[in-house]
Amino acid sequence: MDVHKGRLDATGMRIGIVVARFNELVSQPLLDGAVDALVRHGADEEHITVAWVPGSFEIPIAARTMAEQGDVDALVCLGVVIRGETAHFDYVAGEAARGVAAVHATTGVPAGFGVLTVDTLEHALDRAGGKHGNKGSDAALAAVEMVKLLRELRRPRAAARQAVS
Repeated sequence: MDVHKGRLDATGMRIGIVVARFNELVSQPLLDGAVDALVRHGADEEHITVAWVPGSFEIPIAARTMAEQGDVDALVCLGVVIRGETAHFDYVAGEAARGVAAVHATTGVPAGFGVLTVDTLEHALDRAGGKHGNKGSDAALAAVEMVKLLRELRRPRAAARQAVS
């Protein structure tokens, strides 16, 4: 059986973080959690690029641009969409998710998805360093793990066999 797993080692990785400014009270702690997780797992802060966008709807275009420039090994996409009284929530949340998924599907650059879709500000704060952890950290670690896994899967088979022996 040939089993592959990613590792949580960000040493030498170049990471792009796209973060939505709307609901900054929540997105700033998500960003802080992501950067902290990356640094704790070996990333150099000088190799982390942060791009602030107006809102979660704009995350995919900035993420795609960063991926297409070739300067990042992974992306971390952060934001928060809080349900309101209109259908706006559904459109923004859905398009942010679809857009981020399209970025990593079309560019091959892993994109950790840390866009919270919640009913209340309290729920958002609970997931941005509160009682439910920090989803920014989780998204960053998922991106790191995927970089490691994809590097392993992309290695030629002969090189992979030699590395195991």
